Amino acid sequence: MTGAPAADVVIAGAGPAGRSLARACAALDLHALVVDPRPHEPWRNTYGAWAHELPADLPADVVAARGRGVAIARHVHELDDEYTVLDTAALQTHLTDPAVAVRRGRVVAAVPAGADRYPGLRLDDGTTPTGRVVVDATGARQVLACGRPAGGRALAEQTAYGVVVPRDVAARVSGDRLLFMDWRPAHGRPGWPTFLYAVPLDAERVLLEETSLARRPGLPMAELRARLHARLRGAGLADAEIPDRPADVEKVRFPVDSPRHRSPAGVVAIGAADPLVHPASGFSLSTSLRLAPRLAAVIAEALRGGGDPAFVARAARGVVRSPRARTVHALRRRGLETLLALPPAEVPAFFDRFFALPPAHRRAYLDAREDVTASVAAMTSLFGRLTPRLRAHLIRGTLLGARSVRTEQ
Repeated sequence: MTGAPAADVVIAGAGPAGRSLARACAALDLHALVVDPRPHEPWRNTYGAWAHELPADLPADVVAARGRGVAIARHVHELDDEYTVLDTAALQTHLTDPAVAVRRGRVVAAVPAGADRYPGLRLDDGTTPTGRVVVDATGARQVLACGRPAGGRALAEQTAYGVVVPRDVAARVSGDRLLFMDWRPAHGRPGWPTFLYAVPLDAERVLLEETSLARRPGLPMAELRARLHARLRGAGLADAEIPDRPADVEKVRFPVDSPRHRSPAGVVAIGAADPLVHPASGFSLSTSLRLAPRLAAVIAEALRGGGDPAFVARAARGVVRSPRARTVHALRRRGLETLLALPPAEVPAFFDRFFALPPAHRRAYLDAREDVTASVAAMTSLFGRLTPRLRAHLIRGTLLGARSVRTEQ
């Protein structure tokens, strides 16, 4: 290798996945550099996770609210696990380590490792900061990938439109409960089903969000907004009680079935770029937080061993994409296709059966990232609880994928 790299680990993307890995690398005395076009911009997304999924060392002030949730399909299900809503600003502060170097810049591509050069980032200003290993944490855009497969179909997306209201106003809609999912079509609009997600942001504010779990392509924001407003009016809220200011509105859109990252030599992808997004739930934050220390330790060991950039990146990919993780992810992708192939009217019935599973099976399907046996057991248990009609749809979806999914709204 000629010249000296800018850092041991160069990370494109200053979101939770990139920041958590940079922080974990700094804790092991690795020189980490984060590059992002707006590295200090406040995060605005709402992050939630089941309490048992989060790292044990997460500071108490990062948790904004918690509670045992309720899921409503055709029946009401009191959930055993505690759901946690994070304080986004506190999480960003926690993951921002002053020992990590930060550079403002827009990344346009990767510079692959070569026989005599370190891998790096190509920025729009023409510069190319290099590292002993490069990490793509740019999310579903996969900026550092070698291009997407040609002729691919539209991605399945999770979309949502939400408003933040005072707790007493939200209680008239949610019954002052943490609603993980409420599939009742109280919006009165036909088409692909959506559910209400109602979670406290703190002691005084609640997010009410109309959510499309997965659809190819995702439901438009205008449709989700219309459904949420109709749902809230149906619960007795006046128009003046339904916020429309940007500061009180949350819009969500991200793919849940991004293609596998085609990584250049010396580059490894993490977070939604890999992707680590759960295809059936859309969750990825807790996985990124838990994986960061383990991934940093593998990178540090490979670097201490004097490995070349391609070797270091391969070692890191072995953590992110272990054979067991790939197998579980493939099973979950098939579960996504099954969901997309269901007739809209059958989706609530499907979730009635899912939330009736024993807690261990639900946790395995949602969280057992590398436990193939537990994942298969959960899916088998779910299949055994389905009605004959739902089993027929599941088999059809497994064999044909979502080619039969209707495109109505």
